[in-house]
Amino acid sequence: MQQVILFDDGLSELSPLTDLRAAFDLRTGALTTLERWRRTPNRRVVALFCPKGIEAVTRERHAIAVNKPPSGDEPLLLVNARCPRPPRELETLGMGQALIERASGDVVAAFLDADSAREFLATRTLGTRPTVAVHERCLISRPWHVRTFRDACLAMDLALLASPRRGGCEGVNVIGSHPLTIAPSARVYPGATLDLEQGPIVIDEHAIVRPGAILIGPCYVGEHSSALERATIRPNTAIGPWCKVNGEVGGTIFQGFSNKAHDGYLGDSWVGEWVNLGAGTTNSNLLNTYAQVIARATPASGNERTGEQFLGATIGDHVKTAICTRLMTGCVLGTGGMFATTAPVSGATPRFAWATDTGTRAYRLDKFLEVLHAAMARRTITPGEAYLARVAALHAMGGA
Repeated sequence: MQQVILFDDGLSELSPLTDLRAAFDLRTGALTTLERWRRTPNRRVVALFCPKGIEAVTRERHAIAVNKPPSGDEPLLLVNARCPRPPRELETLGMGQALIERASGDVVAAFLDADSAREFLATRTLGTRPTVAVHERCLISRPWHVRTFRDACLAMDLALLASPRRGGCEGVNVIGSHPLTIAPSARVYPGATLDLEQGPIVIDEHAIVRPGAILIGPCYVGEHSSALERATIRPNTAIGPWCKVNGEVGGTIFQGFSNKAHDGYLGDSWVGEWVNLGAGTTNSNLLNTYAQVIARATPASGNERTGEQFLGATIGDHVKTAICTRLMTGCVLGTGGMFATTAPVSGATPRFAWATDTGTRAYRLDKFLEVLHAAMARRTITPGEAYLARVAALHAMGGA
């Protein structure tokens, strides 16, 4: 059994995705990167490394060692947490070698003896060790790169999660021949449609698919999540745990614990945790010119070519939108924002933005925390001290 350490090097502009979690906890398909590695045969994750700012939150979330290497002398495979899908070069990586992403020069992975691994984790330098260049992009460094890796990650995850069974399909319209997995505790109501012509569908434990909902594979509905009446879930969508989804959704990843319970379109987007999208909230995922989307990762950064023709919104944790909110192509909504404007939301917005037609100001921390506690209480969750401290620290940093 090969021992694996996932390390988040923090060398990226990934806010708001990593404001409240490490990169290995990002849902990049049906699974997070950490969940994906834990399901990989013959490999065992023995420790996690992350930036100091989210160390306490990560310790609160995981029982595994955080920022502490194992004390044994076994060789270790170190994998960058920003690598959601291992490149093929990883399988032939020799002892003492490292993979480097050619475009960025960042370390993708290294297979090292125990002492060398501890040295690398302390210094993040390879010294004179031999390296192998990876020519394809394999690291997430901007919010829109989740879209870049989405389809490949979801395909991998659905294969890992598949346990084809079609129990409980009475009165359900099933089309196509790709694998269908419905967990024993899941419920798919009569009148729902499961379209398997383009790819597989996995409906996880305690998930619910209501009458009239249409699911088109490849797609995933996570534990305790619901596809509500008349929802249309288009291909390459992954809904994390404890979400409610309605309207038309395609090519979108929900991190978890978020609601889009009403009509409105959401395409090629990423939705963080504890988000609530008001009725009619709709995003654009394609320019009228059909051109490549140009976007900003943060309010302070410049415009960049994303390499994507279809790119929707990146919606940070705890974002709330009013009814009929419009989200423009490629926009990035910072953590904790509240948007109630008649004008469309565009560009990259700061954290804790309180945006109305009278202007944008900072969301008061005390008021924000009232809403945070109320939202979490609806799922019988009490936020930990480290989580609340991280929220307060982000608020003190101001918009970014």
